[in-house]
Amino acid sequence: MRMPSSSPEVWGGIECTVNRVGDGYLNQIVASGHHERITDLDEFAALGFRTLRYPALWEIVQPDGPHQFEWSWLDERLSRLQSLGISPILGLLHHGSGPRWTCLLDPEFPRKLGAFARAVAERYPWVNRYTPVNEPLTTARFSGLYGFWYPHHRSDHSMIRILLNETEGTLEAMRQIRQVNPNTLLVQTEDLGKTFSTPHLRYQADFDNERRWLSFDLLNGRVQPGHPLMHFFAWDTREQLARINAAPCPPDIYGINYYITSERYLDERLDLFPPDSHGGNAFEPYADVEAIRVLETGMEGIYAKLNDTHARYGGRLVVSEAHLGSTTENQMRWLETIWQGVVEARNCGLPVEAVTVWALLGLYDWDSLVTRSRGNYEPGVYILKEGTPHSTEFTEFVRHLNCKRKHPGTEEIPPGWWEKSERLIYKTAG
Repeated sequence: MRMPSSSPEVWGGIECTVNRVGDGYLNQIVASGHHERITDLDEFAALGFRTLRYPALWEIVQPDGPHQFEWSWLDERLSRLQSLGISPILGLLHHGSGPRWTCLLDPEFPRKLGAFARAVAERYPWVNRYTPVNEPLTTARFSGLYGFWYPHHRSDHSMIRILLNETEGTLEAMRQIRQVNPNTLLVQTEDLGKTFSTPHLRYQADFDNERRWLSFDLLNGRVQPGHPLMHFFAWDTREQLARINAAPCPPDIYGINYYITSERYLDERLDLFPPDSHGGNAFEPYADVEAIRVLETGMEGIYAKLNDTHARYGGRLVVSEAHLGSTTENQMRWLETIWQGVVEARNCGLPVEAVTVWALLGLYDWDSLVTRSRGNYEPGVYILKEGTPHSTEFTEFVRHLNCKRKHPGTEEIPPGWWEKSERLIYKTAG
């Protein structure tokens, strides 16, 4: 069955995080074996992909200093993508902090990232879409607020300083890239979650739901007097904030990364939840769990995220990551759910251009938020066996999407676990 001609495009992407923990880097490209397998690109082309989010990562190309480049791996991959007719969206930092000779709190970080971006653009002038920093707010939280990733800080102030550096770095990267190729588009991604709570913690949920927009607001030059989070920016950050506001760079395409874990629920009744969910703010402790495990109404869904984004900013939209670590049937059901939400959004007039099937080769150690290298693997569109990608029924499901046809088994896919009552493991908490 052929789908309507108005169906969104299907983009692909490999999980390519290279994040630093202490003195070590965890490299998903190496862990998946993609670093050694250029033939993966032929597999992706045969599956029907014509657009890929692809890594041109700073840590890999320029590991040892600002004047030393290691281009050979990227040269070979981008040349193959060209020959296959696949258009890349190049990512320069993917949950990264940069090479060892800089970091997210380095005052020179924006200038250094901009210089690297220009070098990439000069070497590959035919590339016209970039994501200089993937999920900047998520990276700032994990590196500056929660202490999971380098530089392992745990304060609001460090988080804001990192986010400002990432934002100014994105502005400088795009300025440098556009001096080489004026037609280059900024595809900015963020994990746009939503926080729910008990009535008592409504104030925290409201704060979280305003904070989720910060990376997009900064790029649009909106964090100025009158912004609800302006008080969040200490006086020693105001000069950098003023520079950002003086030369904003609104995204050409807003990329929404959406996961089952993106929607959270906060509850002050700690005894109802496991200890590893316990956290809090400066005022009181509370549990933070997946909302899908608590709310009888289920997930808010991707349509709401796309609609909220467009209402706030206008502009073009994509779902820039859609992935579920689960069984093949659940993965198919999750992608179908995302797809139908995007079709609904398009039917309502929202300019949603694509759904990005993420983690084509799967991913490693995200169960520990990539803080420990234990080799815990989640399959993606392919499943890796003995270092080789193998097709599954999910692979064929994606092939049909790329061909604008419905997989013949679509109607028989059973409900996902998130659609069943058994998901409510905290039944007394609602």
